[in-house]
Amino acid sequence: VQLQACGGGLVQAGGSLRLSCVVSGGTFRTYDVAWSRQAPGKEREIVAAINWSRSSSYYVESLKGRFAISRDNYKNTVYLQMNSLKPEDTAVYYCGADLPPRRVGTLNSQEKYDAWGQGTLVTVSS
Repeated sequence: VQLQACGGGLVQAGGSLRLSCVVSGGTFRTYDVAWSRQAPGKEREIVAAINWSRSSSYYVESLKGRFAISRDNYKNTVYLQMNSLKPEDTAVYYCGADLPPRRVGTLNSQEKYDAWGQGTLVTVSS
């Protein structure tokens, strides 16, 4: 299984970006998927996740209302829509998937995801 993230770039504060992650080589519709980010000098954190059936999602509290995760099971793609971006959103963003057998754990657990993409850099200027 391979995960290929794209859509990062340089944006001014207040702007928007949509990240995409194509998951190939497996059965995407059965995977719980997530976006995490790692800012310079900070630990990596799960920022948003969605389960395989779209019945459950997770957002880190500080991003609720600004970020939205979605998935298209026909395109094997998970998206992260990021609005009202702030300089503190600057980070490398990674997409991850929980490959079968599906792991027990909450959507916001790093350990749940055993496949990660290469990351895409988002830089928000003030």
